[in-house]
Amino acid sequence: MKIGNPADKPSGVGPVGPARNQPAEAAKASEKAGGTTDPSAKVELSNTAASLLSTGANSEFDADKVARIAQAISDGKFEINAEKIADRLIANANEVLGKAQH
Repeated sequence: MKIGNPADKPSGVGPVGPARNQPAEAAKASEKAGGTTDPSAKVELSNTAASLLSTGANSEFDADKVARIAQAISDGKFEINAEKIADRLIANANEVLGKAQH
């Protein structure tokens, strides 16, 4: 029993016809037009999205703590406190739900 398509039958993968080259043609048209974008293509971020982006860029990262945890995991000595994780998940959910209701 053979698995796959015989050489004489098309696989059905990939676009066929004029639709195949549309992105390339659009890029060429944009280059010819000077590379300007359509004003209707403007994107505005919500306050929440802007806040998340700015927080992520300024957040502190404790590389030493990450290295200690990674070493403990690789040594098989990392202990997980399921109760602490559950408490923090519940507290976070309550915080998110509280913000959503206001």
